[in-house]
Amino acid sequence: MSTEAQPEQPAAVAEAPKRIPKGVVLGKDGKPCRSCTSFASWANQTKSSLKTPSSSGGSAGTAAAAAMAATAAAAATAGPPADCPADVETLGRGTWTLLHTIAAQYPTQPSPGQQADIKGFMGILSRLYPCWVCAEDFQKFLAKSPVRTASRDDFGRWLCAAHNEVNVKLGKPEFDCNLWEERWRTGWKDGRCD
Repeated sequence: MSTEAQPEQPAAVAEAPKRIPKGVVLGKDGKPCRSCTSFASWANQTKSSLKTPSSSGGSAGTAAAAAMAATAAAAATAGPPADCPADVETLGRGTWTLLHTIAAQYPTQPSPGQQADIKGFMGILSRLYPCWVCAEDFQKFLAKSPVRTASRDDFGRWLCAAHNEVNVKLGKPEFDCNLWEERWRTGWKDGRCD
């Protein structure tokens, strides 16, 4: 038997919930992370906590809990209200829109300073992104595929490849990177964006 004092675990680890619903991602502090979790999973977390009505509530308590669970389930399918914190899907869509729009406006012949700026921006984004799991994945992508900045097309295609890597991970279809500029800069040739 060792007489050495055992190090104390951080409170977040010692007090972690017994069961985390599927899809809820924990933050580095051991608590559920809103910006790493979809709104549907977040709502299911609330719903699952409502499934255990107290014995003193009787049928009225059970009915109220069921009604609240149904409301949470309906909200989950609709997505978060606009005035709520962004979930991982809202955050992702907004970020990809910003990044592809930056690529669409990136110079065709960027200066060395502009190239350094976009490389620096992508590096900072990979460290500050609110979803820590996503940030770490992006850091890994940057390590294996450094940002290409020689031209607008070079950067746009690199960004499309980065986005496609995430699409594959999420089980979504890949986008044809030959169409990146039409999608994000000029609009579709059929005129629907005019």
